[in-house]
Amino acid sequence: MPKTQTYTLNMGPQHPSTHGVLQLELELDGEQVVKAIPYMGYLHRGIEKLAESRTYTQFIPYTDRLDYVASMGNNLGYCQTVEKLIEIEIPERAEYLRIIMTELNRIASHLLFMSSLAIDLGATTGMIYGFRDRETVLDLFDMVCGARLTYNYIRIGGVADDIPPEFIPATQKFLGDFPKILEEYHNLLTGNEILYYRLKNTGIINGKQALEVGLTGPCLRASGVDYDIRKVESYGIYDRFDFAVPLGENGDNWDRYIVRMEEMVESSKIIAQAIAQLPEGPFMAKVPKVLKPPAGDVYHRIENPRGELGFYIVSDGTTKPYRTHVRRPSFINLQALDEVCKGLLIADVVAVLATLDPLMGEVDC
Repeated sequence: MPKTQTYTLNMGPQHPSTHGVLQLELELDGEQVVKAIPYMGYLHRGIEKLAESRTYTQFIPYTDRLDYVASMGNNLGYCQTVEKLIEIEIPERAEYLRIIMTELNRIASHLLFMSSLAIDLGATTGMIYGFRDRETVLDLFDMVCGARLTYNYIRIGGVADDIPPEFIPATQKFLGDFPKILEEYHNLLTGNEILYYRLKNTGIINGKQALEVGLTGPCLRASGVDYDIRKVESYGIYDRFDFAVPLGENGDNWDRYIVRMEEMVESSKIIAQAIAQLPEGPFMAKVPKVLKPPAGDVYHRIENPRGELGFYIVSDGTTKPYRTHVRRPSFINLQALDEVCKGLLIADVVAVLATLDPLMGEVDC
């Protein structure tokens, strides 16, 4: 009987095939994965240390550069952490505007997930469709803050400005068109048997494994664990909205895809409710121009598109934080990669990486 030996193959670091500058060192037996080691740090910019040399307000734009396709959520998580530290009350209108923006951003982020999954598996049309409709959401962000990628709108105490008159009608039109848009995606991708067989029963993470490695967000819920911070530890005004938490059964690549597709439907429901309930009034609380939070520490977390985004801040009573740490969901979700990829083929590793949906800007921080 012939003897075989394993060999090493480097996948990455090149962008965008590994969703940013990520290196995977694959130990292979033929084309079967024996071990998959992720090497990170190619995009490290020292953002946590930058936070400690900036005032609390000056650091807000740096949060855009973490998960740079979900900047609104990054802004929200950081600002709410500081607000918890200084114990400030947010105006009602600002609370609703924050919900509208972060849920629109969840849709935009999941559209990018769908697009990158499609192109990673060779379905170019799926990528084009996803980017086409994501542009509509970016148009809405352009209206409110003048940016289309590192959109910076949420502030400590509220939001930067009120929405322009054309924003609500444009958002309602998008929500009205969205069911047909999703139907188009399902016809193109969900009903595609090649995509189905590439994703179904591959890259399985059961609920126990998912909890052990610290998965959160859609990756955790795809494994059947009913855990959404918007529900279990409601922040802002999420407890005022009626929405479901989509769950998977097998925790495979297919479930991670379907959960995100269903989450977009729920986000559109939240946005519609928020628009219907949107009150008049101020969009910004009275916040001191020079912020000096009392000495102490605080941790706050939100449900970002890729999972639990948390900020830990230590204040020493000055205008700058003594210590800032970011709990990045993409970084922690990648810890499952080795366990999940064992026994799979090289082509399956591409699918696993796509459905874990890491964003390297927040992995390296």
